Amino acid sequence: MKALVSGDSGLRLDSVAEPEPRPDQALVEVHAIAVNRGELALMGQLPPGSRLGWDVAGTVLRAAADGTGPAAGTRVTALAERDGWAERIALSPTRLTPVPDGLDWPAAAALPVAGLTALYALEYAGPLLGRSVVITGAGGGVGRMLVQLAAAAGAEVIAQVGSPGRAEGLRSLGAHTVETYEEGGAGGPVDVLVDSVGGRVLAGAFGRVRPGGTVVCYGNTVREELRLPLDWGHARPGLRISYLHLFDEVTRRSVARDLASLVRLVAEGRLTPEVAAVGSWSDPEPALDALRQRQANGKVVLTL
Repeated sequence: MKALVSGDSGLRLDSVAEPEPRPDQALVEVHAIAVNRGELALMGQLPPGSRLGWDVAGTVLRAAADGTGPAAGTRVTALAERDGWAERIALSPTRLTPVPDGLDWPAAAALPVAGLTALYALEYAGPLLGRSVVITGAGGGVGRMLVQLAAAAGAEVIAQVGSPGRAEGLRSLGAHTVETYEEGGAGGPVDVLVDSVGGRVLAGAFGRVRPGGTVVCYGNTVREELRLPLDWGHARPGLRISYLHLFDEVTRRSVARDLASLVRLVAEGRLTPEVAAVGSWSDPEPALDALRQRQANGKVVLTL
């Protein structure tokens, strides 16, 4: 079978061995895959020929032999073990959940990494009803999920983006205020900061957090060291700072249950997987370039 693997410069389609599911794994035919910035980083670090891919959507070809999980023919979305960019994969039922017929393949593939990251980050933030929340990196796939979920939880959402073009659609998703990072430095105090950017952006937004507030970080896309003000703690007694690493987090979570919660919100019209670009896995570079250049306001998906 074919899979997208790391090459000397980007990705290439190559032949790989067919998966051999364990008794506690289902065999899934993949129809769509989503690309994350973390995978772009891995592409430059792994040896040529390495497997990649976390976000997948497809159809169960063969149910797990131990009787767990959905039956053959079920449409699913899943969090793969970094081998999802292939025609077929073996998946534990603990990492997948059924999706309704009305959810198309690109939207289903866009859910796992972005949706779970947003869900867990806001759980770290605590109750949001009536609280103000700054979300940096709000124009991306995770950021747009965060805006929707925080607004649905009753927060006043301040969405921060790197440029005006990245702000497209954020107000309709629930953001009360949309600002660039430069504009955000003059904003008023907030209760919660959820950050994926790091560096100077995180430091600037941190200055707005009230005493007793909460900071949740889940990335560092600018790859800069963090430097907080000298009085960062003394000026904010009771402040709590947490770091969320999704692939550590899922070792302690019920991924299937949490994916099912996200799918239910989508089915009820309360959450939209924002798919910004859809390409073919046989020619992935145009879609990947949109992600690299931050031209995709949402998730980038490849179909098989």
